[in-house]
Amino acid sequence: MTSEETLKEIAEEVSHCTKCKLHYSRQKGVPGEGPPDAEIVFIGEGPGYHENVQGRPFVGAAGQFLEELLETIGMKREDVFITNVVKCRPPGNRDPEPEELAACKGYLDRQLETLNPKVVVTLGRFSMARYIANAKISHIHGKPRRVNGLLVVPFYHPAAALHRPSLRSEIEKDFAKLPGLIENAAQFPDYVREEQEEEQAEQLSMF
Repeated sequence: MTSEETLKEIAEEVSHCTKCKLHYSRQKGVPGEGPPDAEIVFIGEGPGYHENVQGRPFVGAAGQFLEELLETIGMKREDVFITNVVKCRPPGNRDPEPEELAACKGYLDRQLETLNPKVVVTLGRFSMARYIANAKISHIHGKPRRVNGLLVVPFYHPAAALHRPSLRSEIEKDFAKLPGLIENAAQFPDYVREEQEEEQAEQLSMF
């Protein structure tokens, strides 16, 4: 089975999933979208109103801002894979609950295994917490680290800048690092000891 076929199979499973209570209010599942050879995967938190209607991730205001940010580094939406930690909309856009995150974990794990991207960008604290526990995004945003073989870079969620315009420049600076991270992804070690982690992250953040 090709990567494209595997991703389509996962998407089909998501559309009929009943593993958690989110399926009761689902109009359309939102498995994610993008090319099977994407070098970057963006992982958000969960679908919103428009995503639930269209079955596509990041199609609202935050998605428009994400596309603008990609343009600043010479990329388009079609160049990257975009998904979320939960594939169905939490009612009222509330935070996803632990059992909902657990129910979707297997889908995201399989997507990442299939895509094998050079860089994984987490958007927001729930996405970040999947890889980096007990951390504050304000302290570690834009700093890459290798987690379970993946080069993970936490970013603020684009929606954060829509509510707090002061964050816009921080998000733009983080996005500016992505081309260098893609180019130098292989240089980041698979294992970094705790006392070296901050130093290594600072070094890569300069690319």
